[in-house]
Amino acid sequence: MNANIYKLFRERFPEDGKTPFLIPTEGAPLLYGDLDRRTARMAGRLCAHGVEKGGRVAAQVEKSPEAVLLYLACLRLGAVYLPLNTAYTADEVAYFLQDAEPRVFIRHPQELNQDAPPFEDIAVMKEDNLAAILYTSGTTGRSKGAMISHGNLSSNALTLHRIWGWREGDMLLHALPIHHVHGLFTALHCALLNGSSALFATKFDAAEVIALLPQATVMMGAPTYYARLLERPELTPGLCANMRLFISGSAPLRLETFAAFKTRTGHEILERYGMTEAGMIASNPLEGGRVAGTVGYPLPDVKARVDAETGVLEIAGPNVFKGYWRAPEKTDQAFRPGGWFITGDLAEISGDGRIAISGRATDMIISGGLNIYPKEVEDRLDLLSGVKESAVFGVAHPDLGEAACAAIAPDGTAEITEEAVRSALDGKLARFKIPKRVFLVDDMPRNAMGKTQKTKLRERYGGTFL
Repeated sequence: MNANIYKLFRERFPEDGKTPFLIPTEGAPLLYGDLDRRTARMAGRLCAHGVEKGGRVAAQVEKSPEAVLLYLACLRLGAVYLPLNTAYTADEVAYFLQDAEPRVFIRHPQELNQDAPPFEDIAVMKEDNLAAILYTSGTTGRSKGAMISHGNLSSNALTLHRIWGWREGDMLLHALPIHHVHGLFTALHCALLNGSSALFATKFDAAEVIALLPQATVMMGAPTYYARLLERPELTPGLCANMRLFISGSAPLRLETFAAFKTRTGHEILERYGMTEAGMIASNPLEGGRVAGTVGYPLPDVKARVDAETGVLEIAGPNVFKGYWRAPEKTDQAFRPGGWFITGDLAEISGDGRIAISGRATDMIISGGLNIYPKEVEDRLDLLSGVKESAVFGVAHPDLGEAACAAIAPDGTAEITEEAVRSALDGKLARFKIPKRVFLVDDMPRNAMGKTQKTKLRERYGGTFL
């Protein structure tokens, strides 16, 4: 049996090859009838550059139909796809390339060898063969590569396609980036399994999404997207008359956003919960009550429990990743016996099985759906002249959900200003990681053991953006 997820997708392609798969806001649609041929051509070009089954392909590419073809070609060939955020700096990318040692690093898919013969086969893969490596930073600030298998992707996609009630005629509105789980796996895989078309925006732009909504039936987005749509007076029940499902993830959905969206459109946003290492884990129900402030029930093939001592959510299921790339010790630390993965998220499970995420055991910040790990930013801050100590923490933000802020204790050897600190980080870190505010403090709040109390900093500066 061939467990290659591309084979599963191809079996679901519409018989009418004229059905569009991707409908970009600019340029010609990518038809299902052309999809198999074009992935074969792209896979052939990868072969010409020395990529074989099991070989790694790193890509830092702008969102486009060609970028999606590159991903699907890697699946078809049996290569391992490593998507990298286009916001990453050269220094950050250098680490990923050193760690992953890919056969090729691609910035512009169209520049691959155009004369190579197509790869017409579909590589035979087992369920536990790698399909992708997605980098997710650790609390130490050192990025880890989560190894995702074909079986992980297939099980998650089939489950989500079923529980979210995908049906004939569904049209996806896709305004997500395609370098992480939400946009690359969750959204595109559901559309492919359903043989559906996707309105394919290169980025989220509220005005553009407003213009596309009347054509769509399903939209997936980060909470920030819905908050920005609410700022548009055009958002009305009439505009959303064709919509059947709005899905939110990548960060907690604010209660105010949930309530305001229902009032304005008549739609209750379906909040779900996932992470790089496991894809989607839980979802509010398609039919029945969607409870604001909860992420719903574990998916049918996922088991969930909360550790009685730590309060941390642990999960097990076919969606859970294989481990961290070349990091066996970190992998061992992330699992308990029986295959239970320690998510690092603090949670409560109600009597009827609903999961509510109450916080994170780590200091990770989710800003606009993007993960920021304080240690990585602190390491950069501590290198600046005049900095004795730094602490990076998240505070509530009405648009981003959370915003990164930094507290700096100067050592008196050089003048420090907020503007100078932010400027010094520009080009060293992706822009979304640069603190939105920098506060100068005489001393850091500490506990009895001398550890910086970031909770005190969050309390002190919690109203900065509210």
